Amino acid sequence: MSSNDFNSSVDSLPRSPLSTKAVSILKNTFTSIEEYPILTWEAYRQDLNNFNHRVYYARDLVSLLHDYINSYEESFRLSPHMRLVFEGAIRENTAEDDPDAPWIEVINTIDDEPTPPWEFYYTNKIWLGDGIEPSDMTELVGCDCKGQCDPKSTTCSCLMKQQEYIRDFYTPGFGYDYKGRLRIPGVPVFECNAHCSCDDDECKNRVVQKGRKCSVNIRKTPNKGWGVFASKKIAKGTYIGLYSGEFLKDDECERRGLVYDQSGRTYLLDIDFYHLKPFGDVQYVVDAYHAGNFTRFLNNSCDPNCKVNPCYINEPDIRRPLLALFATRDVGIGEELCFNYNGHDPDNPEDDDDLLGTKSIKNKCYCGAVKCRGKCISLSTGLSEALIHRIYVWLIYLYKSLYVPL
Repeated sequence: MSSNDFNSSVDSLPRSPLSTKAVSILKNTFTSIEEYPILTWEAYRQDLNNFNHRVYYARDLVSLLHDYINSYEESFRLSPHMRLVFEGAIRENTAEDDPDAPWIEVINTIDDEPTPPWEFYYTNKIWLGDGIEPSDMTELVGCDCKGQCDPKSTTCSCLMKQQEYIRDFYTPGFGYDYKGRLRIPGVPVFECNAHCSCDDDECKNRVVQKGRKCSVNIRKTPNKGWGVFASKKIAKGTYIGLYSGEFLKDDECERRGLVYDQSGRTYLLDIDFYHLKPFGDVQYVVDAYHAGNFTRFLNNSCDPNCKVNPCYINEPDIRRPLLALFATRDVGIGEELCFNYNGHDPDNPEDDDDLLGTKSIKNKCYCGAVKCRGKCISLSTGLSEALIHRIYVWLIYLYKSLYVPL
């Protein structure tokens, strides 16, 4: 045996004659074994029948548990043990889509009410209302990346989609940083989806779809009803949760709003972000009254620490984003999580009064912020955070372009 036998390339074939089949196997170019075809990920991804995009309809919502509990006398409903039932329902109803989320504890040191009202089905999902059809999933485009997507890639379709909405901020890359934290509040985020070939675990562009990581509890407040509080520190940009519920058309929202106004509270949230202005008036609304999760308890604040952000995962229709809540600053242990009911438009702050529709019913505001406006509806008098960030980055860019060393 000569020394050359040990110096051959790893890609070279053995010198002894091989069958055509053996050569195909070694070069990984074969497409079938005997009469059975070899299925590659690329071929699998091209057939949408391989993806089970489940659709949930509001007409299928279950009310058995809270109907059963509400049928009992008040003494039963006020039993301290009902808190464990409520917490257990949260865990059971989210075990499929958010199994690793920290436990949510219900706390009340104000009065003897053990839980929030038994009036809604706890869920992290979006339930389509009457007259709303599922999106055409043949329009959903996935990237062809391997492993984790590169924020400097020139071929990743998800990155190119993200750059359509983030390039105005002169900021390359995805909507999240390497820690999975939101980079620019208010800007649409396009996560990798079920049609992408990147690795689900490694890809840094998969945050909301991996569920809630922060620890929160639902706690009774002295004058704002139930609220949401941080059980542990939450870093700026951290994903808090989805504003889930029924996905409705605007005309149904108007009808429900008239009913909710009479009770003085509502959970309607318009999908009316700045990048949807070309489509005209509000078309869709999320209602968390009959179905929702802990985010329905987030109270209003004139100095909020959370913000609603449009997020797209398995959704090809730009008009139908998920409503994801992110922390806009560091949140301390025991601090209440709040967002501003008045609006979330980073480009048009003067339109804040219409952004959340009937979410705000002109109730008195009890947020306690130094700059509290006193009510839940009022026009913004300053620039939004995203617009300020855009101006700041533009000034830096301009300075670097014009700066001449002495």
